[in-house]
Amino acid sequence: MSQDKPRFHINRRGLLKGSAGVLGLSASGANLAFAAGPEGRKLVVIVLRGAMDGLNVVVPHYENRYYAKRPNIAIPPPGEPGGAIPLMDGFGLHPALPGLAAMFNKGEASFMHAASAPYNKRSHFDGQDVLENGTDSPLGTLDGWLNRALSALNLSPGAVGVGQIVPLILKGEASITTWAPSSLPEADPETIEETLDLYDNDLVLKAALQGAVDVGTLIGDLNQLGSGYEQLTRAAGKLLAADGGPGAAAISFIGWDTHADESNILSSNLANLNTALLGLREELGAQWANTAVLMMTEFGRTLAENGTTGTDHGVGGAAFLMGGAVKGGQMIGSWPGLSPVDLYEGRDVFPANDLRSLFKGVLRDHWGVDLAALDTTVFPQSAGVGPKNNLVY
Repeated sequence: MSQDKPRFHINRRGLLKGSAGVLGLSASGANLAFAAGPEGRKLVVIVLRGAMDGLNVVVPHYENRYYAKRPNIAIPPPGEPGGAIPLMDGFGLHPALPGLAAMFNKGEASFMHAASAPYNKRSHFDGQDVLENGTDSPLGTLDGWLNRALSALNLSPGAVGVGQIVPLILKGEASITTWAPSSLPEADPETIEETLDLYDNDLVLKAALQGAVDVGTLIGDLNQLGSGYEQLTRAAGKLLAADGGPGAAAISFIGWDTHADESNILSSNLANLNTALLGLREELGAQWANTAVLMMTEFGRTLAENGTTGTDHGVGGAAFLMGGAVKGGQMIGSWPGLSPVDLYEGRDVFPANDLRSLFKGVLRDHWGVDLAALDTTVFPQSAGVGPKNNLVY
């Protein structure tokens, strides 16, 4: 094994020589005794909070009604100025996502359109709860399906939550750790050493603090990780790629609720997302080949634009599966179309594809989670939702 490969269990003397400053980092429950995931396979889950407009991200440019209902905000067809990047069969990708399009064309990304968790009431909070708790009710359970998947594999602690809050998807009995960037000033090595010494008689707190030091050192200078979405994905990539790093990471990106001025907001968000996804791949390095990335949102948006050049809450949306372990270049599931009889309640993309089928297919074939556990404990009472096949190698 290369001596240059970063590890979680860093010698403290060497660690303090180049520490980024533990007291300037969030250390919410750091615990570095990770299980790496089945056969070293990594899983990243990205939640786009606010209901991303799937129709303007994965563009059905062959659909005349798409353009008729969105005269001001529709993405032009491929070949026109500002046009969609062609993918397949009349679908294109928003022009701010060239990196994701390249992944698709390389066979490292797929999309699922008309996708939804089993929820259709269009409330952000309830929709996110259903998306993350893996049931068909906002109050179905107080823990998350990714945590329960870890328990089903006895991998705890095997996941890290990257961001300021622990997402519901990671809450539960399986132990997890979290990391978040901090705006506090860095601490000098002497302060770190002295603080660690203060906890010589409290092994639990000292271990947690030492773990936070290790994580902070591994991530390094935050100024080198970019900002916004990119900073979080690069941090996650560093943690996952480290020798002894976790098997999974969960990340949340906010800001996808586009009731007004959608074109500008979505273009900006997607450009940042594109940079973040490329940063994640770069930081994962060789581990990219062992990685699957699930990216989804709580629901889609209306077919018709509103009076403020935005869109309102809908049902069917778009999700993505990416990674070097992914059999990409395909549309997962079925597409209902946009004719009036095909819409949900005459206004939204019909939720033809249950997101749990996507999650189950990845968890079964990428991580080896038993189908019986997926149907009963990971996604309770979901035996009628079969896993999608042919998603990963």
